[in-house]
This record gives sequence, structure tokens and C-alpha cells, in this order.
Amino acid sequence: MARVLITGAAGNLGGKLVAHWRTNGIHELVLLDRAGGADVIGADISKFESSWVERFSGVEVVVHLAGQISPASKWEQVQPANIVGTANVLRAAREAGVPRVVFASTNQVMGGYRFRTEQIRSDSPPLPLNPYAVSKLTGEEMGRAFAAETGADFIVFRIGNIWPGENLPGPDLGIGSWGQEMWLSNRDFLQAMDGAVAASKVGFGIFNLVSANPGMRWDIEPARRVLGYEPQDGNAPVYTPEVIAEDERARKAVLVPGTWLDQHSRLLDI
Repeated sequence: MARVLITGAAGNLGGKLVAHWRTNGIHELVLLDRAGGADVIGADISKFESSWVERFSGVEVVVHLAGQISPASKWEQVQPANIVGTANVLRAAREAGVPRVVFASTNQVMGGYRFRTEQIRSDSPPLPLNPYAVSKLTGEEMGRAFAAETGADFIVFRIGNIWPGENLPGPDLGIGSWGQEMWLSNRDFLQAMDGAVAASKVGFGIFNLVSANPGMRWDIEPARRVLGYEPQDGNAPVYTPEVIAEDERARKAVLVPGTWLDQHSRLLDI
């Protein structure tokens, strides 16, 4: 059992993770979310305030899920939530001596690989295409500095498409074949989080986190090797006429944040 603090505990990923760990009863949970709630501490992480910072005391693992999550977000939305907020979470973790932080990044950091052919590895050069992806890449690099400075672990998950609720895969979400290749099932996400808490010393590590989807180019072997990730699910892309048309539209699109992406705001990956 570990004392685990979760930011964004009332969100899509946070809600699934809290329910999973409560059912198993394996961790003592400290829950933070901007919305607050009956057993969730209200916390605006864009402001460094003692009301939530003091909750980091005695925590062994921070799972940082909070932030602005839409690839259609503009810079003025992601800057306070994802950059200032992550800096504040790391400052709180540093001051409290937290030995491990798990960071929810995104496959969007590698968005420029969509119409290329090579394998997408954890150490492939990042190619973000929108402010959201840039903000998450910035968070990764802040974590790299945090790990180097403190000696703590900083585990980056570049998380794929995991929808609210039952989270079934399929071609009818308007996300093309690329979005289908990034599908991450609920149980694979939860198993990866279990591994991130239980793993031995990691240092700084970046891990692609998707299910074992046939035909995908995402390299998940480092997550298997280091964190014991064993995905149980996978779904090959289905190429309906609508999916093919979406792929063609994306191939021809000029990616100007706030225009094309606004029309595809269902590309929510975390």
C-alpha cells in the first residue's frame, strides 16, 4: 500500500483510477480536483496555495492528471492549467520530498508522425502540432529537470485515446485511422497505473501508453520492460468510407490552432 495523491481526481481518467483503487483497497488516496467534492479537495493548481500544497506531506506517489485536456485548446487555456499548474505540482512535490511523480502526457506530442511510416518510440524527436501538445511536452521537460535535481522518479505516460465511460473502440468517433490506432482500454490504463506505482526505481522515463492495437506504430516495449505493462486489449482500425474521408481531410489540412482543430474537438485523448 502506498499513500497516493491524485490531481484531477474527478475527471475522466481520475474517476476511473479512483474507482479502481478504491475497489482494490490497495492505496491510501489523497484526492485533488478543481471542482472539489465530498471527499475531493478543491484545488486550483494554477495557484500555489497552502490549502492544497500541504496535502503533499507524507505522499509517496503523485499521479498528476489535472489540466486542460483538449487538443483544440488555445494557448491562453493551456498555459495556466498545464504549464503553471504542472510547475506548481512539481514545486509541491519537491518541497514535500515526494519520491515519485506519474505525469499524464499525451500522444499528441507526436502528432507530426501521423502520415509518416516509422515506428514511434519514446525517444523519437517530438513533433507537437498544437498548443495543448506543446504544453504537455513542456511538462515532460520540467519533469526531466525535477528528476535530475531531486533524484525522484518522474514517469511520463503519453496516453492515447481513452473516452469517458465504457470507452469502446470503433470507427464512428470521427477520429480517422490514426485516432483508432491510439485507443487505450480502461483496464489497460488501470494496469499501467498499477505498474507505475509498484515499479522499482525508474528515474526519468517516457512511455507510450496505448492498447495492443494491431497495425499501430506506437512502441510499447519500454512500458512492458520497465513497468510490467501487459495490455489485455487491442483493436485494429476499421476503414469505413467516413474514416478514409477523415484521413484525407487531415492529410490536406493546414493545422492552425483554433480553426481546423476546433472542428475536431472530439480528438480528446486524456
